[in-house]
Amino acid sequence: MANTYHQIYLQAVFAVKYREAVIKQNWQSQLFGIIGNLINEANCKTLIVNGVEDHVHCFLGLKPVVSVSDLMKTVKAKSSKYINDHSLTPNRFEWQEGYGVFSYSQSQVDKVYQYVLSQAAHHKKQTFRDEYLELLKKFKIDYDEQYIFHDLI
Repeated sequence: MANTYHQIYLQAVFAVKYREAVIKQNWQSQLFGIIGNLINEANCKTLIVNGVEDHVHCFLGLKPVVSVSDLMKTVKAKSSKYINDHSLTPNRFEWQEGYGVFSYSQSQVDKVYQYVLSQAAHHKKQTFRDEYLELLKKFKIDYDEQYIFHDLI
């Protein structure tokens, strides 16, 4: 679109099904690179992808012609296919249904980038569940507790 100007920064957060800690350090950076490439291929701009064993944060610039739900559907489907095709986990890999997505202004980009970058250190102090609920509360997002996380089976 000619003469269409935009500045949309989003952080998307999604978890491994049942929050299982199966994203191992020896292939984490490879997975995060794959996810970053998928975001870029969707005509968006990856700022950083990072996470820990049970979840991922994607900080990105969204193009206005791209639907967030379509982007997340593609990223989650193709990244899980990659994990399964390369047998990176002992059992079939799946992402948990749903995701959180949060918007930021230009003035917050550096802070959010550093936050996503420091996920390993951050999760030595706070669980993913507490982090996720804190984000929902900070952004004043109404939620139903029964849909936040499926318990481990």
